[in-house]
Amino acid sequence: MRFLPVSLTTLLVELADLDETLALFASLKAEPVEGIEEMIPAARTLMIHFRPEKLTAEKLAGRISRRDLSARLAPSDKLIEIPVRYDGEDLEDVANLTGLSVEDVIRRHTESEFTVAFCGFAPGFGYLVGGDPALQVPRRQSPRTRIPAGSVALAGAFSGVYPQASPGGWQIIGTTPEKMWDLSRDPPALFQPGYRVRFFDLAKKHAPTTPTAVSSKITKPVGRSASDGLTLKVLAAPMPALFQDLGRFSQTGQGVSASGALDKGALKAANRAVGNPIDSPCLEIALGGFSFEISGRAVVAVTGAPCPVTIRDASGQTIPIETYQPISLEPGDIVTCGHPQRGMRSYLAVRGGFAVKPVLGSASTDTLAVVGPEAVTAGAVLTVGTQTKALKAVSVTEAPAFEHPAPGDTLTLDVVMGPRSDWFTEGGIANLSAQLWQVTPQSNRVGIRLSGDVPLERKDKAELPSEGTATGAIQVPHSGQPVLFLADHPLTGGYPVIGTVAEYHLDLAGQIPVNAKIRFRPITAFAEIRPAEA
Repeated sequence: MRFLPVSLTTLLVELADLDETLALFASLKAEPVEGIEEMIPAARTLMIHFRPEKLTAEKLAGRISRRDLSARLAPSDKLIEIPVRYDGEDLEDVANLTGLSVEDVIRRHTESEFTVAFCGFAPGFGYLVGGDPALQVPRRQSPRTRIPAGSVALAGAFSGVYPQASPGGWQIIGTTPEKMWDLSRDPPALFQPGYRVRFFDLAKKHAPTTPTAVSSKITKPVGRSASDGLTLKVLAAPMPALFQDLGRFSQTGQGVSASGALDKGALKAANRAVGNPIDSPCLEIALGGFSFEISGRAVVAVTGAPCPVTIRDASGQTIPIETYQPISLEPGDIVTCGHPQRGMRSYLAVRGGFAVKPVLGSASTDTLAVVGPEAVTAGAVLTVGTQTKALKAVSVTEAPAFEHPAPGDTLTLDVVMGPRSDWFTEGGIANLSAQLWQVTPQSNRVGIRLSGDVPLERKDKAELPSEGTATGAIQVPHSGQPVLFLADHPLTGGYPVIGTVAEYHLDLAGQIPVNAKIRFRPITAFAEIRPAEA
């Protein structure tokens, strides 16, 4: 095993192969180590998030290094059959790469029995292993910007099905009408780790009339409704506002990452200002311009990016109000959040919370995974919650945790080097911190896309097997221009991560506007973690 640093609270265990990875994952599930919060298995790695107040990375590595990796998982009795139209764009290329005919590619694929090794990349995306070795082909040299939902594809030792339209570099050999991800199903992901999977050719066999998985219904949560209670009618939302809380946890087995507010400190402050529990859902408002009318008496607060906030009352009088303070509203008051000159995102809380139904245990809207309540646009009517038992006194001492950056500003983010710093040349590592990186307009909640004068140079063009990624990861694609992953990043990725922004700077990263500049400041030198006695 190799133990590689990811962040101050996360490490990556590198193993010899997938069998060892799954054996370690099963061992830690059967006999947990106190302090481990979440694990993400991948092709040859296990990413582990831990609580540093419980144990150090070195002690955790020591506990893990003594685990027996000889055990192999027993096959599941659950078999999923997937109908396929073998009409993929890359089918002939796969035949040429393997030296087989198209018919032989289809035959070998349908005669194979696969196992879902792990889930990642996107909700419901299962990495399938156990297929015919003759079908092992590399990823495409140039990834597609959009692969349709239902695409059946190959890459390396894996087969898989894209659950939704997304970018990707796998070789597409066919399509399936089967839904890989369906929130009306329990669990939503059709593929679960350990399940056996077989594909059959729709040209030769009809799909069964019964669904491949018996499911219990889940009511699809909705973030907008009207009732006889207190409501907010949204009058303007130039950019759709998103419900967010502290995140969605314990869903990595289905390929679902945590998501959550990009500035968690501001979300907590908004809730404290109105007396809510700190994990109550708030509205995350990007770049201001948001306006709403309240139907009755209420207390609200706005935090995060310092936007000008005004109230227009029933008489037409306009009153400026402060952010980070509780605001008392009367029926018919119209609240407008102007455009912030600094920062990116503001947070709106209402006393009693928003009556929004959670999806998979959280009210967060994940924009990449398309999981969570609907985005809030003009015309939406939002209901305020009626639960009052958990409410506390409002707080009048809230304040921003940092000065918000403006376009053109330069700010510094601390970085933990690893887990793949050793994939880069000395010059590439030096250039991470030696130059300024400009935030480009292509940035969003998934990640901040950066542009620098000197691309980060890798030692070679080797392919990295997919492995877990953390919020704050600085992933470097072939272009050498890095992407700083934010809360809606994919659970796994196939490009090397040179370093990861320290957790205490993630809220600041979530407030960086387009055209600001980032300087990365390494706070550690890359080195493997040495196991210590527990």
